Amino acid sequence: MKLMEGKKGIIFGVSNHRGIAYAIARQLYEQGADIGFTYAGEPMEKRVRPLAEEMNSKLIMSCDVTKEDEIKAVFKECERIYGKLDFVIHAVAFADKEDLQGRFIDTSHAGWDLAMGISAYSLISICRNAEPIMNEGGSIFAMTYLGSQFVVANYNVMGVAKAALESSMRYLAADLGKKGVRVNCISAGAVKTLAAKGISGFDKMLKAAIVKSPLKRNVALEDVGRAGLFLASDLSTGVTGHILYVDCGCNSVYASLDEMQIIADSLVQA
Repeated sequence: MKLMEGKKGIIFGVSNHRGIAYAIARQLYEQGADIGFTYAGEPMEKRVRPLAEEMNSKLIMSCDVTKEDEIKAVFKECERIYGKLDFVIHAVAFADKEDLQGRFIDTSHAGWDLAMGISAYSLISICRNAEPIMNEGGSIFAMTYLGSQFVVANYNVMGVAKAALESSMRYLAADLGKKGVRVNCISAGAVKTLAAKGISGFDKMLKAAIVKSPLKRNVALEDVGRAGLFLASDLSTGVTGHILYVDCGCNSVYASLDEMQIIADSLVQA
């Protein structure tokens, strides 16, 4: 029997086959899960629908996560099709490009509200609407990044939004734990995705991660996909309110010997 046989759930945020959300969905599907998909408006449907159909999805819906009524409609349809859900995955984040460059101090009020609303508050709204139809032992998790805890160049307001997401996750875990539902985050390291290309200097981030990480490599999409499978499955029934780091150990290292040598060499050359 496959690990996710008989399990039903929905994923918010799949946009292409080269993203973290798709890597997680693929792992779940291959282990027998029945997965619903949402997409962010009509322009995204042509990208997401083929991916969902290749996984035999019974639910493919548009959902603007800034609109409560659209989230509510998604879970109403989930209840009609699936009855109860076993997992919900939040892989949604967005900020204006100009707020991911330059100085954080120049973040606009509108840019702040946009990043916070889509990237953090949406998890609260999704959990609130998912709660009535979650099975006991169910799992909800969201995607975050180390920029929530440390300054990362060109991450800016998204780092603050991810910090809000992580804190929200802990409070949601406390609320939903009473019903046996787990809430967690996966903090993925720098990984090659189409979305990551929007971050200025991302290639340098990939190279720096190799130098810093104990495993001396970049994290792969398959690594994150398997971590998602773990959190969605019954293998993680005792895990909640937790950030699972999938970054080849970068989160645990302040500065590796290799990294310090590179810095020392650069100072000598200067």
